[in-house]
Amino acid sequence: MSKESRQHGPGPGGGPRPGGGFGPMGMAMPPQKAKNFKGTLNRLIGYLKPYTLQLFAVLLTAIISTVFSIVSPKIMGKATTKLFEGLMMKFKGIPGAKIDFDYIGQIIILLIGLYIISAIFSYLQQFIMAGVAQKMVYHLRKEVEEKLNRLPLKYFDSRTHGEILSRAVNDVDNISTTLQQSLTQLITSVITLIGIIVMMLTISPLMTLIVIVTLPLSFISITKIAKKSQGYFMGQQKALGELNGHVEEMYTGHKVIKVFGREKQSIEKFEESNEALYQSAWKAQFMAGLIMPLMGFINNIGYVLVSVAGGILVTKKTIEIGDVQAFIQYARQFSQPITQTANIANVIQSTIASAERVFEILDETEEIPETVNAKVISAPRGEVSFDHVSFSYKEEEPLIEDMNIEVKPGQRVAIVGPTGAGKTTMINLLMRFYEINSGKILIDGIDTRDLKREDLRGLFGMVLQDTWLFNSTIRDNIAYGKEGASEEEIISAAEAANADHFIRTLPDGYDTVLNEEASNISQGQKQLLTIARAILANPSILILDEATSSVDTRTEVQIQKAMDRLMNDRTSFVIAHRLSTIRDADLILVMNHGRVIEKGTHEELLAMDGFYADLYNSQFTGKQIKNAG
Repeated sequence: MSKESRQHGPGPGGGPRPGGGFGPMGMAMPPQKAKNFKGTLNRLIGYLKPYTLQLFAVLLTAIISTVFSIVSPKIMGKATTKLFEGLMMKFKGIPGAKIDFDYIGQIIILLIGLYIISAIFSYLQQFIMAGVAQKMVYHLRKEVEEKLNRLPLKYFDSRTHGEILSRAVNDVDNISTTLQQSLTQLITSVITLIGIIVMMLTISPLMTLIVIVTLPLSFISITKIAKKSQGYFMGQQKALGELNGHVEEMYTGHKVIKVFGREKQSIEKFEESNEALYQSAWKAQFMAGLIMPLMGFINNIGYVLVSVAGGILVTKKTIEIGDVQAFIQYARQFSQPITQTANIANVIQSTIASAERVFEILDETEEIPETVNAKVISAPRGEVSFDHVSFSYKEEEPLIEDMNIEVKPGQRVAIVGPTGAGKTTMINLLMRFYEINSGKILIDGIDTRDLKREDLRGLFGMVLQDTWLFNSTIRDNIAYGKEGASEEEIISAAEAANADHFIRTLPDGYDTVLNEEASNISQGQKQLLTIARAILANPSILILDEATSSVDTRTEVQIQKAMDRLMNDRTSFVIAHRLSTIRDADLILVMNHGRVIEKGTHEELLAMDGFYADLYNSQFTGKQIKNAG
């Protein structure tokens, strides 16, 4: 399990854990904290401003629903009082004494009406809030998507895919869930708490004081247990993450473990992690399990005191017997909104942290805006030149300095050099995935910065070593190279790429659906499909990252023929790993430490007996490469 997935896994005891979550019995896990809570909260509230009217309606419906629900116990108490009075008159033998069932029936009908009205307004509250939450999150998600489209490639290169996905999906969903559920619950809890206190005061200020006095006892005991258990819960999560990570690694590398005979060490490490999880988990669960019995004990003491005080007040005819029953109901409900509010506070804290992570994406520096009066290359020839180009990923660490290259239309240019020499960087600059620090990159004499990025990248076709195919039919994967491609064009491209034959041997032919990893076809077949896609796109300039390093010799010949056909009469840049495949290149650029240190044809470079000759010979003799510095 990845670190990212472990962080968003279930809470202890299987409870939900949005950024912090809850353990059993409502025991709160340590929530994720925001760096700037107030600023992020204000910014998030800003997204709710267009829905002020709907939010007011939510508040109003919540108040009405809660009020109708809260007054019900006191009205029910009147029925209890009437029933008690009738029984007492019968017990005393008063002539004509009877229980007033008509009055009690009216009370029951009234209560049913109140509960129905309360339910209707509660439904309206949830319905309106669901609409507000989804509309607001829809706009937020749209902003994130549009922002991601405007971010430069370096943003994605400097972060893991899991982190970006977590912010764009998990964190936005966390905001949505909180708005839809926790916010309405918070409003209801606060109104319920205020309403219960008001209703209890109307019955008896003395009994209300007794209930409120017992409240600090609950808080003190819960706080002490919570502090003690937090460490155990954190230890449990850490141990669970380590155990999950170990299990995943062992299953993923099962064959390697078997080959090297490391079963014993694997089992020992599992038992060690499992024991650590057991020790922290049972302590955490035990401490959390103490809360409910302790709260029940304190609440029961409060009920006893309320009942005694209520009985005394009834005998003194200060209050009625039905009021005692209603008060006990209120007392039982009293702690619930407080507990809910405390739990929601953790959820909101986690939500603000999620919002902060989303806002960090929205605040990222975007790509340089497109030029206002963009130029268009109407008939591209494929002439490329680097004019005193300099570039660095970090200001203090220059990578490419004063690069000058001239590529004529239709030339095949091979780029060679050791890892980290700057080969891929050069291609990224050519397609303007990164902005150069100084100098110019010209295509057909026009600065690439004077072209729209979409138009610039439309000049290029790419076939990379890592094939990219998506979960759809082979036809759709090839057609991805050209919008609105016809069936004849798709088949023609597949034939030119030597892919048509193998496609037709598949059970569903061009309708064969590739799975998510495209593992239902071979590596060589994947590569032929990417070449067919590039042929269909019919680009002016080709970028080829040698695609034959992981296939057999027969498939390599097929791919090489397809690539030769693709490169015919087109300017081509080939990032070469096996130098034997670029002997026929019109120009070979030898790069090291971000500089072109040698250039020429294969024969010219061998005759120089320099870095290229050393690099070329090392692939056949195992000779150590000289340092070209």
